[in-house]
Amino acid sequence: MSTALIIVDIQNDYFPNGRMELSNPEKAADNAAKVIDWFRKNNKDNIFHVQHIAGSPELGFFLPDTEGAEIHETVLPLENENIIVKNFPNSFLKTDLESKLKEKGVTKVIVLGMMTHMCIDATVRAAVDLGYETTLIEDACATLDLTYEGKTVPAEQVHYAFVRALESMYCNVSSTEDFLKQN
Repeated sequence: MSTALIIVDIQNDYFPNGRMELSNPEKAADNAAKVIDWFRKNNKDNIFHVQHIAGSPELGFFLPDTEGAEIHETVLPLENENIIVKNFPNSFLKTDLESKLKEKGVTKVIVLGMMTHMCIDATVRAAVDLGYETTLIEDACATLDLTYEGKTVPAEQVHYAFVRALESMYCNVSSTEDFLKQN
């Protein structure tokens, strides 16, 4: 069984002074870097960095050719690592991610990145729907406060609600520390 790491949207616009600052992106990126380091030592051919580039300026962030759209320095890809450019929350939609995973015989994926409630949720669900055994490294993910109808849900609650929903029916969930201990 071949395993791949999918690093979703750890990009500058999600960090302080970015156009869509998340809650604690540095902590999530630091944990992601630990998992990336493990893969670089143990499974270096199966690392996939996903970079969201806005399909239209209305998105307001990840605009083409901006510093905000660049992958954050904490998790910069090495020369031999795969970069998948996407325009939608789902990392598989209209990208070559699935074909590249199939080329490498991947049957299991480890997912981490940003934002928990959007691109992580969409990517995990798609991976499972495509038949991949999927694990989410939850503390290597980040999100933000959400407001609806004048009610604000704090980022931590948004994060854990989505993590629990994914764990209940879709994927395994692990912390960075537990992943590193078990592998």
